[in-house]
Amino acid sequence: MPALKALVVPAMQLPPRIFDRPLIARHLERRPNAVDDFVTTLILSDLDDRLVTLLRPFPAALILGPDAEALPKTATTGKGVIEFERVGTIAADAELPHFAQPAYDLIISILDLQMVNDVPGYLSQLARRLNPDGLFLAAALGGNTLSELREAFLVADSQLSGGAYPRVAPFIQVRDGGGLLQRAGLALPVADIETHIVRYANPLALMAEIKALGAANPLHDRPRKPATKQLLALASEAYIERDADPDGRVRATLEILWFSGWAPHESQQKPLAPGSATTSLKSVLEKPKT
Repeated sequence: MPALKALVVPAMQLPPRIFDRPLIARHLERRPNAVDDFVTTLILSDLDDRLVTLLRPFPAALILGPDAEALPKTATTGKGVIEFERVGTIAADAELPHFAQPAYDLIISILDLQMVNDVPGYLSQLARRLNPDGLFLAAALGGNTLSELREAFLVADSQLSGGAYPRVAPFIQVRDGGGLLQRAGLALPVADIETHIVRYANPLALMAEIKALGAANPLHDRPRKPATKQLLALASEAYIERDADPDGRVRATLEILWFSGWAPHESQQKPLAPGSATTSLKSVLEKPKT
């Protein structure tokens, strides 16, 4: 009788660990109470403008963000006031925290996705929490956010050690937004981006504000040694050389990516089936004979 071969089952491949979430939680806990989180304020103001155009009720609404206390308790839509269940996601042991309800009519993510290691998996789990025809709406930092600071550190690291180190977190690109929503099973995906230029007295003022906001280097594979004075001086010099205005102040790019999608429902618009058009492209483009 031939010997039986052992059945080898490949282990499930886990997503790469990009962010040090316990570190992010500690950074948020250490923020000064009086810190002006202008980025969140800007996003929440934009959120109000977007929600007021929605002419439908949302009996069960959930809003997610790194810090639940920074999120609004209520908001106004075209149908009136909605009350949010607020959930802080960074303090949770798992990337998807516990929710009070099994399903929602509206789920909003505010500055949460850029701290998630498995964004497609996270979005898929949130999509499954939507009732049919429920809305998912998210604001995240776009891919060009802090691009000036990233480039300055690349130059400084190259001059100092001949290599590059991860010092600025990666952000979601706008071209990926719609695809991520479709992959999660959401319909009618829409993505748009708003770009703001923020100016600072010098690069060190920008770095100090990032630290005060609890947004210092959150990467799991970050350098373990603190940045030296020499590195900061070289990065500041490179930053000023590339991105200083005539008055001496430096520019920093802030991109806010908004995207939305709906849980599938039979009432939603469907794309036309191939071959169902009643007018040919040729007949539209053909010039009439004279």
